[in-house]
Amino acid sequence: MKKIVTATLVGMLSIPAFAAEFITIGTGGVTGTYYPTGGAICRLVNQYKKETKIRCSVESTGGSVYNVNTIKNGELDFGIVQSDVVYQASKGQGAFEGAAIPKLKSVMAIYPELLTLVTRKDANINSIMDIKGKRINLGNPGSGNEATALTLFDASGIKKEDLAFAGALKASEMPDALRDNKIDGYFYMVGHPTANIKDASTSVDVKITPLAGENIDSLIKKYPYFAKANVPGGLYTGNDEPTPTFGVKAVLVTSDDVSVNAVYTVVKAILENFDEFKKLHPAYTDITKESLLDGLSAPLHEGAKKYFQEAGLLKAN
Repeated sequence: MKKIVTATLVGMLSIPAFAAEFITIGTGGVTGTYYPTGGAICRLVNQYKKETKIRCSVESTGGSVYNVNTIKNGELDFGIVQSDVVYQASKGQGAFEGAAIPKLKSVMAIYPELLTLVTRKDANINSIMDIKGKRINLGNPGSGNEATALTLFDASGIKKEDLAFAGALKASEMPDALRDNKIDGYFYMVGHPTANIKDASTSVDVKITPLAGENIDSLIKKYPYFAKANVPGGLYTGNDEPTPTFGVKAVLVTSDDVSVNAVYTVVKAILENFDEFKKLHPAYTDITKESLLDGLSAPLHEGAKKYFQEAGLLKAN
């Protein structure tokens, strides 16, 4: 009798209807914009977990390149990644030289993020060329931060060796290092406003240094996923005027290995609660449902394609 009961219980527990699917979103440092964005997405997805049986969690990671590699290895299901890094991973360029990742797929482009050079005012850094001989943090290895900063270096004829110190601190460590005068400035590819730069600007006099000129023009011409933009004025203490720079899109990506149902559920949760989603972070203020399809540099996952088509935002093939 015991064997029969046990077998029955095991059979009931193994019925697929009771099985939950767990998905994880890789983000970035906790003081940046990726981490709260991952949290916002999971919050919306988890509202429907009883019906969908899909549960979402967020993980703080080393950033864009790290997220792509862990998705490729099946350790993450989704990740937030700079659109330039997505392009390079799809084409086998940059940090992915000769090792394209064809199974990397786009889910949606969320918001614009801008390469921001945050410097101490007393360091007198007024342009990209002024960083020579200075202590500058480029970003931790495996971050889109570092990748984009080095791309800018190439376009500007600058080498890491031209710096007095080329830092590899994580995003969360950069404001303290600036305040403690361990570095003169740091690069940060981020959506604005961000707590990271707010923290820095309230503890030391900082300057958002302009990134503009012929070198930027040629960079954008060479790499079409970049576009000019301004860091708005008034967001950070002591920086009341808009500051020119350039940027990319923060893109939610996944893999062909992730189910159509999981990706469809994520997109549906965001789109059906879009007004609520936009209120979850100031970086989302100007996004539209249509803009979620702009700046994608890897093909759409079938699950995302299915929902965007049902919502009338994408024509059927």
